[in-house]
Amino acid sequence: MLRKLAPALLLLLALLLTLPVLSLGLSWLQFDAAARDVLAQMAQTVLPDYIFTTLLLCVCVAVGVAVVGMGTACAVTLFDFPGRRFFEWALLLPLAMPAYVVAYAYTDFFQYSGPLQVGLREAFGWQGRVFPEVRNTGGAIWVFTFSLYPYVYLLARTALAERAVQLMEAARLLGAPLSRRIREVALPLARPAVAAGVALALMETLADFGVASYLGIQTFTAGIYKAWLAMDNRIAAAQLATVLLATVALLLWLEHRAQRRMRFTTLQGQRAGAADAQPTRLRGARMVQVVLVCALPILMGFVLPVLFMLRPLIGGWEQLPWGAFLLWSRNSVWLASLSAVLATALALALAFAQRTRPGWVTRSAVQLTSLGYAVPGAVIVVGLLLPVGWLQAAWPEASLAYWITATALGIVWAYLVRFTAVALQSVQSGYSRMPTSLDDSARMLGTTGAALARRVHWPLLRRSTWAAVLLVFVDVMKELPATLVLRPFNSDTLAVVTYQLARDERLGEAALPALTLVLVGLLPVILLSRTLRRR
Repeated sequence: MLRKLAPALLLLLALLLTLPVLSLGLSWLQFDAAARDVLAQMAQTVLPDYIFTTLLLCVCVAVGVAVVGMGTACAVTLFDFPGRRFFEWALLLPLAMPAYVVAYAYTDFFQYSGPLQVGLREAFGWQGRVFPEVRNTGGAIWVFTFSLYPYVYLLARTALAERAVQLMEAARLLGAPLSRRIREVALPLARPAVAAGVALALMETLADFGVASYLGIQTFTAGIYKAWLAMDNRIAAAQLATVLLATVALLLWLEHRAQRRMRFTTLQGQRAGAADAQPTRLRGARMVQVVLVCALPILMGFVLPVLFMLRPLIGGWEQLPWGAFLLWSRNSVWLASLSAVLATALALALAFAQRTRPGWVTRSAVQLTSLGYAVPGAVIVVGLLLPVGWLQAAWPEASLAYWITATALGIVWAYLVRFTAVALQSVQSGYSRMPTSLDDSARMLGTTGAALARRVHWPLLRRSTWAAVLLVFVDVMKELPATLVLRPFNSDTLAVVTYQLARDERLGEAALPALTLVLVGLLPVILLSRTLRRR
């Protein structure tokens, strides 16, 4: 009986995880004269600014991450130079830096009252502002470009490493010079990978709240929070969230379309064919140029922000709130551990059902769950709180609002909506390396159901499962928008405290939780670099 109900239960679970999206769609059923007035008022006031700023930010970030990511991928894949092995993994380091931490670091150092401008005015007797204001759209573009380019770098590097070698050799035999081989062979091969990486970077840009809020730029995410928390207008927040969700859905479709074109065919035994199949050795000025191309993104996206945050940390070491820091860390670790375990358990159940009982029900459940990571945290918050408000209005004596907003239930639910897809992708990658003949052999020996998962699948999935737990743990630790609204009372996390202290210009106190998040973020970077080295 339980086995017959399992697909239906999985589909129900997937529907719960997609509730925020469903509730936003249902919110438009309440579109009446009042909602029309709200939408018209926003169209006359803030909506054009939200649209223009968001489009400008997305276009500039897309160009920036494409240029930096593709340039560094070409450098470490097609050329050989001193330090190449170091740059291959070091270029992933900005992934460990939450974008809002990078924004805090640059703003503190380069603002009017920052140490750089103060030092220059004292040294040269200058008056007024030395550098332009960093709290603007240009500053956000800089932050996002050097925080998110690893998405493009990683995919483009994989595409070039697995496909370009043989075709570059064929072009050389046909007499094409190196510049033409790069322009007409390598770059077109990596174009789908670059498109997929840019789409991922733009989804992260649209989902961001910390950078936009701190730098004071008017994006859709910042507008959603203003409409909900400052204006107390749920209709306006739902309408803005729907527009943002539609934009993200378009990017997700473009990313999937690009991924379908990335049919990597690693031809075993053909990589070590000819001399030119190896990276081209560089010397002299060209070597210096390539080293600078690889070093500058690491410097801008990781080294300088860490150094900028270390300065206020060391300067205010004696005033650091160590007791409160331990409490923030405990809250963060508790929520991240609970969410990581639950998300991985759900991912294992979904992946096992898809493998053992393929069908439209399990396939639909997996596809619905996989959409969660693309949904911004602000949209998840609005999508969860809207149905809570509807139920509370229809059933005033119920305590559902208390359980969602005053306990860990609401925030863990939001984490599962967004990050179960991360765990599912890791578990599915483990299953893809496991031949189905193992299942057939186990069934012939009488092992099915839970015994099959425990005795056959689990030993082979152990590494992928722990990777899933680690990835979800780190993502939850760094998550800001959903945590900021749905966290229980007196349960501040490291991400929330970092945002609040930086907003209050208490960078010395914010540096400790911020750098702790960076250290935690290094764990998946190390895991990823080791995986790429093994490949």
